[in-house]
Amino acid sequence: MEIKSNLSDYTKQEFIALIGAINNAGTEEDRGELVEHFNKIVPHPSGSDLLFYPEEGADDSPKGVVQIINDYCISKNLPGFRD
Repeated sequence: MEIKSNLSDYTKQEFIALIGAINNAGTEEDRGELVEHFNKIVPHPSGSDLLFYPEEGADDSPKGVVQIINDYCISKNLPGFRD
């Protein structure tokens, strides 16, 4: 998987794949690097808590997390996903 510099460089599908890579990382070191990258490029204030400590009732599936991030970017007029 290609790691990109900004959230706006990812399509929603590519970001779903990134979340999948975090969930399926072979080592804690690999997972840590991917989570660090996630936190660096995601503007949502919850960061990786969206993955590991979602709000009650939130859709914590990869697709749901992408939707939460997308909605946040739109509401704050921030650059979002490429598509």
